[in-house]
Amino acid sequence: MRRAASRACSVIFGLSLIATPALSGAEPLTFTAPELQGDAAKFASTTPKFQLTHEQVIQLVRSKIKYVFIIYQENRSFDSYFGTFPGADGLYSQPPSQTPGYYQPIINTDGTGTTIVPFLIGPKQYAWDTDDLDHSHARLAAKIDLQANGTALMDKYAEVEELKYTATGNPSQKAKGYGELAMAHEDCNTVPFLWNYANKFVLFDHMFQDMDGPSTPGNLSIFAAQTGQTQLALHPSESFTNAAYTEGQGEPVLNDDDPFWGSPSDPLLNVPVNPTDYPGYGIQLNQTYASLAISMAGRQLQKITDRDEDPTDDLADIQDDIAYETKGGKSEIPWGWYEEGYDQEPTDSTSGPVTASGTHAAYVTHHNGPQYFGYIANNAVERANLHGLNDFFVAIENGTLPTGGGAFYLKGGYENQLGLKPVNPVAAAVTNFVGDDDHPAYSDAQISEATVAKEVNAIAESKYWPESAIIITWDDSEGDYDHVPPPVILKDQNGIAESLGPRVPMIIISPYAKVHQIDREQDSQASVVRFIGELFNRDPLATLPDEKKGFALGQREFGSKYLGPLDDEPFLGDLMSAFDINRLLGAAPMLPSAFAVIPAAQITHLPHYNGNGCAVLGIIPEDFIKGIVNHIPADFNPLPGTNPTPAS
Repeated sequence: MRRAASRACSVIFGLSLIATPALSGAEPLTFTAPELQGDAAKFASTTPKFQLTHEQVIQLVRSKIKYVFIIYQENRSFDSYFGTFPGADGLYSQPPSQTPGYYQPIINTDGTGTTIVPFLIGPKQYAWDTDDLDHSHARLAAKIDLQANGTALMDKYAEVEELKYTATGNPSQKAKGYGELAMAHEDCNTVPFLWNYANKFVLFDHMFQDMDGPSTPGNLSIFAAQTGQTQLALHPSESFTNAAYTEGQGEPVLNDDDPFWGSPSDPLLNVPVNPTDYPGYGIQLNQTYASLAISMAGRQLQKITDRDEDPTDDLADIQDDIAYETKGGKSEIPWGWYEEGYDQEPTDSTSGPVTASGTHAAYVTHHNGPQYFGYIANNAVERANLHGLNDFFVAIENGTLPTGGGAFYLKGGYENQLGLKPVNPVAAAVTNFVGDDDHPAYSDAQISEATVAKEVNAIAESKYWPESAIIITWDDSEGDYDHVPPPVILKDQNGIAESLGPRVPMIIISPYAKVHQIDREQDSQASVVRFIGELFNRDPLATLPDEKKGFALGQREFGSKYLGPLDDEPFLGDLMSAFDINRLLGAAPMLPSAFAVIPAAQITHLPHYNGNGCAVLGIIPEDFIKGIVNHIPADFNPLPGTNPTPAS
């Protein structure tokens, strides 16, 4: 970790400070929203009066933030949602000729070739409801088009998507529709709440997904900073045998097979599963490497792991970690994973037990990262950290979260507890797109951002706001076009890109956050793990003894130094740059909860701001600022699978 040299000048909160301006990792924007004008002078970020070392910044953040809330959404690339956000590294930040993948080939239904460029969709196209693009490991890697020199050209999104549906001959209208959809993007008219948060707080525009792959790897990475690289190094026989990675067991996890725990193969059945998963889903291996559940337990880890119901299978790969953490003497830090449908929710039509035989209609089993770990699923103490989403709202309202703080993940699912229905003339979309985790094909983007707003409001209006940081981010990029080449540090056994993957959005909200900022720090899901670890004074997972053993074995057996958690890698940030030094020091006002709140009446009114979010927020997207002509294909259809009829 690079640190600035320090010399004592004054002492505040026990920190040694330098009376010179500090360099900021964030890039300021011009205020554009009318609602910010009155607050700008009062809350605007200012140049710090003191230069701090990075360790001093961490200490300051520790002194203020006790509660971290990770609102973890599904399947959006940065460019698909924020590619025209003013000042961000977006679709039109450079001339088209200098934008990787701006021009992409696509085949017409008559077999002739043409070129497609990024295009805007919005309320006229009911852009809040789109079908699901292919984001499997192999096809996502093919879309970024990694070259032998290590550069990803980002130019095969439309072609790879279209070819998926073209077995022979010319592409069908459905196939072409999917190819076109890969190049579509939205703005503040489609997701105005998200743009409002990005405009007021801190938007990170270089947040990469850890793995080229679908949802499950992201949900593991944001909890363990890896998806099984340590397990592969310790157990080479557990590597994938299915070269396509689309199904089957293997390490690292690169597909969406369900966790072993809760599946029909699980003899204990301590955790739930969506009853529609089987037959259909494959079953993944028990995950046995360290996660935040291990580091957050501190000196209580031995006592906790003593409660494991299957210690032979669950604990073999963390024995040295258990001894290390227990001997380290650090206090236990609470954590929780609140996922819709895990237990009985208000959306469940009938009551049922919280076991694999329950109803759990809203539950997306393969999105629950902690459930993949036997040392969580098979331990009553750890299992108590897994909850349904409504349990979060009850805990917030009643003020029953742990008094000492902790890290709490929030995830939606196949339904929404707001009781909202999509605004869409297509009957199948109204029926099918009621989910609230932002996943295309079953979630409506406006219903999803409404749930985010409900969660943010609940935190902001609670007693936890003065000590909170809210991270809003996404698990994978969906297969939507993004123009920024990811830094590829790993290839799979087939020699195709594995890690890192394309960008996803990330927003940080806090009473101590900078205001109206874009942050260019290079991050990934492992950065979230790193932030939590630094905030609560945990050793990075990468430095735990069993993981260090995995790194060493990986380098010797596979020639890679990255087979393990990435939460201690110097090329990835730790999110600390999101916080305003002056606010942390008390030299600038703390942001009030009202700054984050969206009125309840707006949350439940669809479409949000009647489809005029940009005008209401006063934000002019970059394409309008630069006069970009919108080349929306004449035959574009946002629902090529759900409603396979070309748009009129």
